Amino acid sequence: MSTPESTGAPIHVESEDHLEELLAEHDVVLVDFHAEWCGPCKMLEPTVEEIAAETGATVLKVDIDDLRAVAQDAGVRSVPTLAFYKDGEEAERVVGVQDKSDLVGIIEQLAA
Repeated sequence: MSTPESTGAPIHVESEDHLEELLAEHDVVLVDFHAEWCGPCKMLEPTVEEIAAETGATVLKVDIDDLRAVAQDAGVRSVPTLAFYKDGEEAERVVGVQDKSDLVGIIEQLAA
């Protein structure tokens, strides 16, 4: 099993290729599709940062305004959308502000 070099902080995705590379490199990934203008996204941000620091999951941030095509390809209709990937495949998706314990629970399930 590979251990991701955990930076302890979310990684800001810069392009579709960058996203695909990161999904391929890491076992369990949480992708936070967000926007600067989105109030609920700002509420969720500290939770996402804590998950990056406290779990083995790799956390990616995708700004839907900067990477509109990536968000469209992922089928993101509203923000915040949190997509969970296991071995490069989407395994779970939640929309809206979520409880940290629920998000950590999904990650633990995928990592098991």
